[in-house]
Amino acid sequence: SPKLSKKGTCLHSESKPKKVKIPKIYTRTGDTGFSSTFTGERRPKDDQVFEALGATDELTSAIGMAKEFCLEQGHPFLEELDRIQCMLQDVGANIATPITSARDSHLKRTSFNEKPVLELEQWIDKYTEQLEPLTSFILPSGGKSSSSLHVARAICRRAERCVVPIVQAGAADPNVAKYLNRLSDYLFTLARYTAMKEGRVESIYKQPDQ
Repeated sequence: SPKLSKKGTCLHSESKPKKVKIPKIYTRTGDTGFSSTFTGERRPKDDQVFEALGATDELTSAIGMAKEFCLEQGHPFLEELDRIQCMLQDVGANIATPITSARDSHLKRTSFNEKPVLELEQWIDKYTEQLEPLTSFILPSGGKSSSSLHVARAICRRAERCVVPIVQAGAADPNVAKYLNRLSDYLFTLARYTAMKEGRVESIYKQPDQ
């Protein structure tokens, strides 16, 4: 640290500040088309595990975009979307830890139980009670908030389709697939709810003239 001389001028110590080593964002470990699971297993990047992880990552990014539109409208459920994004990180951790090759220590850190599924069901019921019953098929519409939530819902369905084969193979917890299934229902319900709260009209499917 600096010291004062007898004349009051500042004298700097001779020790140089330590440089903080910042890790690089790139590792080059995936340049050959392979990547690692949480257990350290190397697999091709088009493996089902990484397809599912990619879809889940895309889903949480879509929810992040929807959250920004909902924030502009002052919707009160942003904490729910924050929690869902965190839960999707846990979903990814479970997917990235194949049960068939994981050690007990891995499984303990990445387990996924049914509690988040039940939480989604409670939220779905809460919003459904405030909505008019569906009498027709609706199209993704109803304003920016609603439409962006519909996009997230569609991506969620794809993520679920990617996860199902992994669960059926016994490599991921069944609650992961249940969570994604229920999450798509939540996003659909929330899309309708935001359209209603914003006073937007949802587009109804009409059969085109033959």
